Amino acid sequence: MTRMLFLIAFGHFYFFAQAQYRFDVVIYGATPGGIAAAIQTARMGRSVALIEPSQHIGGHITGGLASADIDNHKEFRNSSVIGGIAMEFYQKLAVHYSRVKAFEEMLERHEKNTMLWKTESSVAESVFEDWLRDYKISVFKGHVLAEGRGSVVKVQNRIQRIRMKNGISFSGAVFIDAGYEGDLLYAAGVSMVVGRESNKTYNETLNGIREKTTHAQFTVKVDPYIIPGNPASGLIPTIQNEPLGTPGAGDSSLQAYCFRVCLTDSMRNQIAFSKPAGYNRNEYEIYIRYLEAGGKLYTPKANLPNRKTDLGAWHDLSHNLYGMNRAYPNGSYEQRKKKLDDHTRFTKGLFYFLATDTAVARLAPALQNEWKRWGYAKDEFTDNGGFPRIFYVRDARRMVSDYVITEHHFQNAAESVSDPVAVAFWPPDVHSVRRIVKNGAAYNEGFVFSGDSWRPFGISYRALVPRISECANILTPTCPSASHIAFGAMRLEHNFMDMGQACATAAVLAINNREAVQEVSYPVLKKQLIKDKLIIHLPM
Repeated sequence: MTRMLFLIAFGHFYFFAQAQYRFDVVIYGATPGGIAAAIQTARMGRSVALIEPSQHIGGHITGGLASADIDNHKEFRNSSVIGGIAMEFYQKLAVHYSRVKAFEEMLERHEKNTMLWKTESSVAESVFEDWLRDYKISVFKGHVLAEGRGSVVKVQNRIQRIRMKNGISFSGAVFIDAGYEGDLLYAAGVSMVVGRESNKTYNETLNGIREKTTHAQFTVKVDPYIIPGNPASGLIPTIQNEPLGTPGAGDSSLQAYCFRVCLTDSMRNQIAFSKPAGYNRNEYEIYIRYLEAGGKLYTPKANLPNRKTDLGAWHDLSHNLYGMNRAYPNGSYEQRKKKLDDHTRFTKGLFYFLATDTAVARLAPALQNEWKRWGYAKDEFTDNGGFPRIFYVRDARRMVSDYVITEHHFQNAAESVSDPVAVAFWPPDVHSVRRIVKNGAAYNEGFVFSGDSWRPFGISYRALVPRISECANILTPTCPSASHIAFGAMRLEHNFMDMGQACATAAVLAINNREAVQEVSYPVLKKQLIKDKLIIHLPM
């Protein structure tokens, strides 16, 4: 690392300009993918900066997504493809929870026990922090990429330096965008896409507007109108006033965001639900009508250590807010904060509503009694009142490179990958993007999950690098070149860690050989990945 301070004189006054740092590899985004990339870079002997816009590292795992989609379906065992730094992370968790023997025996016997992969967000953050300290990695928290022109300085097709909002600059030989939003890629002029491509774009069948959505569809008929039965009265909250559209056509819709909320039923460690500022009971009318129609709403369940829950949202009606995130990926920081604040207020209000509202007590007393047993965990997100600081950005910008991963990779056995750096072992999984009206009732549109035709597939190195004409020294583990539906099969945090480790390995090789990241020899890269215990082919 090199740090430069410039002394500037004006008359009799002297001051130091903002610092400029120089590293071999500069990583923007301390997500699990970014952390894995930083550790791998340090292990390979190169200097590395890990820049995090917020005050906390660990991305979604330390932001509430602590349950891990590993071995939690009876039909398959996807832990078989976890290796490298990702596996080391879960081994460190086993040490923390004193479950090393059980964890090792599970791996040895090829057994499935999803609880052995789970953690608490605060524990994951502590593990990540200690790990980075072990390698003396320079971590810069609260450093946000500047908006607008000048945030990225390029000479021809190479980034020279990037500038933060606080004026500090980072120079490097290679850059890695490990954020969920792809802000550095976008600022560097790399082609990006938001939303669903049409099925025609890549000759797919599961992309674009869905003619029929059956997964997590309403189990009861819910009247969507302010005055029941009267379309002229307008729509109740959470429902978008738009037609279904042409099946298979593309649009700018994104799978819904939500918070992965850590609740507990332990009274000793509980913060009670309270009415948030701006609470509007009318926003929850759909939940009342759902109960009136005989629907069964979800309740928390302790699925993490120490009586805690990673409360996800994949039900027909939950705290998934369909259609309310379209402005987020390409929005300004101020616009994004508004979306975060809107989701926060709604979600806190929903939990308060379920636990206290008289209509819920009348329609579903057992449901309300169950919600009353729960509250936020005091020892999680302690600087934010027990509530997650970030929401689950399931899908934002995705890179568009010369090579694009599509549904053919997980559906067509003939679609071979010549340069795999990891294995995606998860069904196509994209949540609904909208809640509209169909046949006079509320309708969730866009959810695709599983099916009988999917298979694990290799993640191509070419999907992690942009077109060389756009940038020769940047990679991404978190915004790969993939279609909307294919990204849904890749977006697990352990995959991001695998891809982060692969990106860092390629970055160091590119520096050592003074070449573009697109020119890295795959046989050389493959040899290093295997040496570092990454799994690049599905075990037999």
